[in-house]
Amino acid sequence: MTILDHKIDFAVVLSVTKANPNGDPLNGNRPRQNYDGYGEISDVAIKRKIRNRLQDMGESIFVQSNDRKTDVYNSLRERADGNAELEKIMKSKNVPSEDFARLACQEWIDVRSFGQVFAFKSDKAGAGVSVGVRGPVSIHTATSLDRIDVTSTQITKSVNSEPGAARGSDTMGMKHRVDSGVYLFFGSINTQLAEKTGFTNEDAARVKQALISLFENDLSSARPEGSMEVHKVYWWEHSSKLGQYSSAKVHRSLLVEKRGEAPKEYSDYSFEVLPLEGLTVEIIDGR
Repeated sequence: MTILDHKIDFAVVLSVTKANPNGDPLNGNRPRQNYDGYGEISDVAIKRKIRNRLQDMGESIFVQSNDRKTDVYNSLRERADGNAELEKIMKSKNVPSEDFARLACQEWIDVRSFGQVFAFKSDKAGAGVSVGVRGPVSIHTATSLDRIDVTSTQITKSVNSEPGAARGSDTMGMKHRVDSGVYLFFGSINTQLAEKTGFTNEDAARVKQALISLFENDLSSARPEGSMEVHKVYWWEHSSKLGQYSSAKVHRSLLVEKRGEAPKEYSDYSFEVLPLEGLTVEIIDGR
């Protein structure tokens, strides 16, 4: 496997239909919105979904969700200790951060892709760990192409949680959803950081595949099966490590035009990629 030797930029167009794509815990778990009323999906939430898809592909993931974990570890510290070489380093009096970062990147694809902060307290067996890894894959916050409307529904339980209890107003709750919206996010893969983490061309291909199938096996009460869909992935591969153009210029080359007065669905928009000399774009349909 060869280390990534050329810069990559990408963009993803996705739609939301009667789902909560990313609830805001500071706002009653309502779908995230900016101050102008446009919907948002945080970069952290997108990376979580990419991790989940990579995990479904059989890749080794360090930051696993508790409800999707494929090992016996209940914390990041335990997962790090589960690697014999990393455990040996952590038990040494002086923790060589370069060796720790190198082994972690070799073990877990999400560490060598997105980076990771390893901050573990010291114990009787050895020193504490404070190691930061910068990853080559950067992802922007997804933003809706138009303002979104959020529908809130009051819900109640039909059963009692405890025996002998009477149902009351405290059993009520709220569910929020975006009835319809189209979101767009951008990203890039940096070759200089790829060299440091050991991120390969094959890893880039896996990330691309994860983006194409981002919402497979992602169902929940807030996101019913089929309520979120990737429509297009735009993938630019430069011919050099630094790239022929800045990421900002590449991302601006994707133009979005509205069809009609109140666009809400994917078919209400048209997308065009302006040509950039010497740089071609691969346009892939989502799954």
